[in-house]
Amino acid sequence: MPPLDLFLYIFPFVFGTIIGSFLNVVIYRFHTGVSIGGRSRCLSCGVKLSPCDLIPLASFIFSRARCRSCTSRLSWQYPLVELSAGALTALVVWKFLPLGIFSPSGEIGRVLLYLAIVYLLILIAVYDLRHKIIPNLFVYSFVALAFVVCLAVEDFSWSDLFAGPLFFLAFASVWYFSSGRWMGLGDAKLALGIGFLLGFAAGLDALLLAFSIGGAVSLLLLSLRRTSITLKSEIPFAPFLILGALIEFFVRIPLLLFS
Repeated sequence: MPPLDLFLYIFPFVFGTIIGSFLNVVIYRFHTGVSIGGRSRCLSCGVKLSPCDLIPLASFIFSRARCRSCTSRLSWQYPLVELSAGALTALVVWKFLPLGIFSPSGEIGRVLLYLAIVYLLILIAVYDLRHKIIPNLFVYSFVALAFVVCLAVEDFSWSDLFAGPLFFLAFASVWYFSSGRWMGLGDAKLALGIGFLLGFAAGLDALLLAFSIGGAVSLLLLSLRRTSITLKSEIPFAPFLILGALIEFFVRIPLLLFS
């Protein structure tokens, strides 16, 4: 493989892992009163981390998942978010920027928009897993960018434009009539953005995937004796919505007859 082609394959992944490291900072510090721009510290002993402790993926591996100062175990969230951001960055670039840096400026602009959406979805998924809530700042930013995508696509249709509000109404109805027990209002806002991003047909397929994967994972967790999950446990649904949306975004699996 020519060196330039190899660079164009590796650079997006490395860049994505760096963004993933920043996303971890946002996830841990958002709404805590700690500035996002401050120096990173060990969450156990409070020691400031050196640059060699902040290399995405590599620092976690070479430190054997432990703080070099107090030897406390580091969360697997760090490498998983970095790896996810790197892999998704590479997928976006390879899918929508086939000519690399020589692609037209409009294509590069579209890729940057998609990357911003992907990073927001990672933030929403992991934050919801940790705190069982979706911050309005994250989800409203996603909805706004997805709305721009909806208006900018070449095959724009009114059905795709109204897909977001329809999905929102469906989820919001479940939230309202269940008094928030079955569905959170944040999930309805997320469904609004998914409708704008994917359109009506692909959006429905994404929702079907989300419910299918979420149901399967929930049954699996309930069957495991070592977990504390019960029928009354609250399982965040946003990660499944986002997983279904990303699968449809990259692969487009038509699950419904009219998709």
